[in-house]
Amino acid sequence: MPELPEVETIVRGLANTIVGKTIADVNVRLPKMAQAPPRVRFERALRGERIAGVTRRGKYAVVALGSGRSLVTSLRMTGRLVVQRPRERDYPGTHVILRFTDGVRLSFADVRTFGRMRLVEPGEPWDRDLGVEPLSSGFTQEGFAAMLSGRTTPVKAFLLDQRRIAGIGNIYACEALWEARIRPGRPAKALTKAAIDRLHLAIVDVLTRATDMRGTSVDDYVDAAGLEGGFQNVLSVYGRLGLPCARCGKPIVRTVLAQRGTWWCRTCQR
Repeated sequence: MPELPEVETIVRGLANTIVGKTIADVNVRLPKMAQAPPRVRFERALRGERIAGVTRRGKYAVVALGSGRSLVTSLRMTGRLVVQRPRERDYPGTHVILRFTDGVRLSFADVRTFGRMRLVEPGEPWDRDLGVEPLSSGFTQEGFAAMLSGRTTPVKAFLLDQRRIAGIGNIYACEALWEARIRPGRPAKALTKAAIDRLHLAIVDVLTRATDMRGTSVDDYVDAAGLEGGFQNVLSVYGRLGLPCARCGKPIVRTVLAQRGTWWCRTCQR
């Protein structure tokens, strides 16, 4: 958390509010959270930069700068990127602040300080280890089947591997597997073609619906305006231990798979 729908929502909010602005000043309160290339000072390098665009890659928010450099932010567990008005009180847990010439601020807050904001040089292949985007045209049923072929990894763990598919985390892996009626611990290579096709469609459907509802706020996630998402109100299994399955009425269970809590239905997901 945040996962693809949350980061996409944040990115869209940033694109609507900070693109075209110029950075007047930078305040780094916790140095480990702001990283720069060797012999480059983070604060000095950003002063005077214009925000050229904001995009997403997997779970990363990418702010393109006028110089060709980019600010790549990983929110990890509890990170937040929030746009604040002039004279507005600093957002709680803020460790990096970009102040624009019009007084608006972009605050990078993280109570657990796991998040990172990194300045990357033009052309730097920072995302070379990230897999296919699941909402892109490159995520095909055939390609997905090829990824799963011969893999003994439990399918739930496979979905969390960012080197294969970029952007799926624990929430949406659980939700997609429930929608596709697949047991989370089933070896990836054991899925039939029909099951693979169902899971492919479920991944796209769940991520699309969650993005349309501006993400899932079950812990710390808020968007760039500090507002919660809405998908937590329609979750089928995640966080619903003991509650009835929406399909069969049996209680949702929670097990641990690959050191991650996993919510599923023993009756529906065989």
